[in-house]
Amino acid sequence: MLASILLRSGHVPRRVSSAAVASLSLHRASANATLRSLSSITNHLGESIPEEYADEPDENEGEWMGCTRKFLAPISVNSRGSEILNNPLFNKSTAFKGGERDRLRFRGLLPPRRLNMKVQKQRILEEIRAEDSMIRKNMILEEVHDRNETLYHRILVDHIEEMAPIIYTPTVGQACKEFGMRFRRPRGMYFCEEDRGHMAAMVYNWPQKDVHVIVVTDGSRILGLGDLGANGMGIPIGKLSLYCAAGGIAPHRVMPVVLDVGTNNEELIKDPFYLGMQRPRLQGTKFYHLVDEFIQAVRHRWPNVLIQFEDFSSDKAQKLLNKYRDEILCFNDDIQGTGATTLAGVLGGLRAKGEQPTSLGEQRILIAGAGSAGIGVAQVLMQAMMEHGRTEEEAKKCFYIADEKGLLGTDRIHELSPEQAMFARDEDGGLSLNEIVNKYKPTMILGMTAVGGLFTEQLIRDMAKHCERPIIFPLSNPTTKAECSAEQAFEWTDGKCIFASGSPFEPVEMNDGRKFYPTQCNNMFVFPGIGLGVTLCGARTVSDRMLYVAAEALANYVTEDELAEGKVFPSINTIRDVSKKVAIAVIEEAISTGQASKLTEKDISDLDDFVSRKMYDPIYVPLIEKRTIEI
Repeated sequence: MLASILLRSGHVPRRVSSAAVASLSLHRASANATLRSLSSITNHLGESIPEEYADEPDENEGEWMGCTRKFLAPISVNSRGSEILNNPLFNKSTAFKGGERDRLRFRGLLPPRRLNMKVQKQRILEEIRAEDSMIRKNMILEEVHDRNETLYHRILVDHIEEMAPIIYTPTVGQACKEFGMRFRRPRGMYFCEEDRGHMAAMVYNWPQKDVHVIVVTDGSRILGLGDLGANGMGIPIGKLSLYCAAGGIAPHRVMPVVLDVGTNNEELIKDPFYLGMQRPRLQGTKFYHLVDEFIQAVRHRWPNVLIQFEDFSSDKAQKLLNKYRDEILCFNDDIQGTGATTLAGVLGGLRAKGEQPTSLGEQRILIAGAGSAGIGVAQVLMQAMMEHGRTEEEAKKCFYIADEKGLLGTDRIHELSPEQAMFARDEDGGLSLNEIVNKYKPTMILGMTAVGGLFTEQLIRDMAKHCERPIIFPLSNPTTKAECSAEQAFEWTDGKCIFASGSPFEPVEMNDGRKFYPTQCNNMFVFPGIGLGVTLCGARTVSDRMLYVAAEALANYVTEDELAEGKVFPSINTIRDVSKKVAIAVIEEAISTGQASKLTEKDISDLDDFVSRKMYDPIYVPLIEKRTIEI
């Protein structure tokens, strides 16, 4: 006891041995640790922290109600006053606190009451939910997008399942058709033939200095709606909204682009309110030279930018991809994104049937539609078969691809593209879908034709007759272009099919009480994660192997319970986590092939933490005015 007292006072009597001192010191440390544990808590990493440093709760009164006073690194802005209120990247509208209103010099320019983001969000949600029209809902959201991007993306992140059909398929098709009449505020950049020779300078008109992702279209094949010309700008805007909300890429790092090379749509050429070039589309070398100047211009200003080609017509999409895929960081979402997403769904479908992924090479796959999407899906599925050990010749024999003239055959090889010719069969060229089903008995049918109702009752019933659990994926969108509906597919197969679609469908309840939950084979499950992964790690190209591992990561995310409910894709509510998993898989592939030029050893040691930290989270942060001090 005396030794213990003396130890606390810092004095050790000579008669106490050093071993005893060490033992007593150990007991003291243990006692102190016990006392600390009684007054400490555990953080999210399982680490013990003192109670006084516990997470600070949000305020519950005054202008800070529902907000935190924790440190948030401020953003320095070059503007002040009303300029900030008119800048959607910085505007918080009624959520600006009193101190900010003074500091940024717009006190009096807003109503006096402060509303936090939660209240702002609730007001917008109530306005949206009061509307029956999907296009009106879209307009309300886009008005928020144009005035407050942080709030807009917060709404998307927190309510993605409800909002995704409003900002993208199926509503975006109508939004594009009405783009000219609804135009209110410019968003994105436009390049046309008159800009040739000026593009290198034009790109410096874009106000953001650090662009990571560009989505570009020429408007020639917008969804299943065809040539919409410059009205196709709605597609890059919608895609990049998903990049931000689902993929965690900050909105100031994305840029939507339309290459306005004219239009062959006579209605638009005669429309007095059309905003694009009212002349026939550029063809041949003039078209490809314009595209090439654009690519060189954006890569000169942003050398590491990812360029996503979107909704180019089939005759040009594959050529552009072939030209640039091994030279720059780019990919075509209609070809590669659709292929990877469909592969994930097919792998999920095989799991639902109790089969292994390696059984992919044993399937008989009928693809209705030989355009860029159909051929792109076939290419990705074929690569997956080869990944599982099949030869190219063995893999090609699994495919039956048909266009409006029937089964692709070598008898018309002269009119097929090189990519189509790869899948042309030596016999039975020209067979109809019904004839293919009855002769070759496919185990799955994938629709990419934009022909609504193409999958007839007889066709689907014949599929079910030859295959116990057929995989049926009508992938065209919008909904009016779907080859069949979920209700039709389940009804005609007596609930035995495995179903996914390009557009969303409601759950289907059978007469016997069984209920199925069709999932959407939506590229948003793949492209945000791919974009996030390649831009974070500094990849030089998007390789075929990256597409495969992205599809595999998505397929593995689906749970057994979801498969039992008829789902082959996860809930859209999990999209942020799905994108993170896809990004990690892509980064790991980049590391293994020496493409991860931006990563440090610390980043690589914990990729989950690294990617999580880099994902954009739409919250309000303090703003300070950037000032130049002259002496």
